[in-house]
Amino acid sequence: MRGIFRKIIREVWVGTLLFGIAFLLVEILLNLILPLLLEQMGDMLDRLPFIRDFLGALLGVDVEGEISAQIMQAFVWVHPVVLTLLWAQEIFFCTRFPVGEIDRGTIDVLLGLPVSRRKVYVCETIGWLTSGLIILSFGAVGYLIGSRGMDVEARPEFGFILLVLLNLFCVYIAVGGLAYLVSSLCDRRSRAVSIVFSLVLGSFLINFLARFWPPAEPFAFLSVLDYYQPAQVLKAGAIPMGDVAALLVMGTVSWIIGGEIIARRNICTT
Repeated sequence: MRGIFRKIIREVWVGTLLFGIAFLLVEILLNLILPLLLEQMGDMLDRLPFIRDFLGALLGVDVEGEISAQIMQAFVWVHPVVLTLLWAQEIFFCTRFPVGEIDRGTIDVLLGLPVSRRKVYVCETIGWLTSGLIILSFGAVGYLIGSRGMDVEARPEFGFILLVLLNLFCVYIAVGGLAYLVSSLCDRRSRAVSIVFSLVLGSFLINFLARFWPPAEPFAFLSVLDYYQPAQVLKAGAIPMGDVAALLVMGTVSWIIGGEIIARRNICTT
């Protein structure tokens, strides 16, 4: 299994590093512009009232009255660029096996090693979870660097930020489990990537529409973002255990089903 781990590290370390650096830079930039955004927020809300609803949909809270600087810290963890970077990295990683190997015709070589499919799957899973922790660590460092220019009163305790990161990591697990399930069913990596990307995009859209369009509200539970509301975490100073449990169940069940399909399916590269 050490050989499998070496193979994984050799193939993904560059991509993981690049995604981590991009995540770090985005967090720095978002934290640098946040004070400017807060200064203009009052005028924006007076001139464009719909911005309040838009911001509430993005943060996952009902925005009433003055928006506090600490609640706006959630903005740097729900920005679409942040979510896109995180999801792109794990879609890239989780579609490596088996569909990536099938697509490039190397699955026979990999499965010819004296290691079972389940062990390869576990090794890939460990690599996926480790890479996610690395990228989120880059994001935490970027937050610490970018938020240094803000007043201490405007920054939540870093412990609260760690709770947000824990909730975000659970989203990472839910989406990754889904990606592994789709990967286990496909024979072309481009198809698997397209399916997973469409599902997470639809998830984002459902969560957003549910805030504005009453007919979409009954379907909000289908979105992973319905269980990720960092503004609520920062307000309460505690992580919502029900949301965390729901995300972990989504990811774990999808991952288990994907693993069983991989272990039992007839893989043909012709």
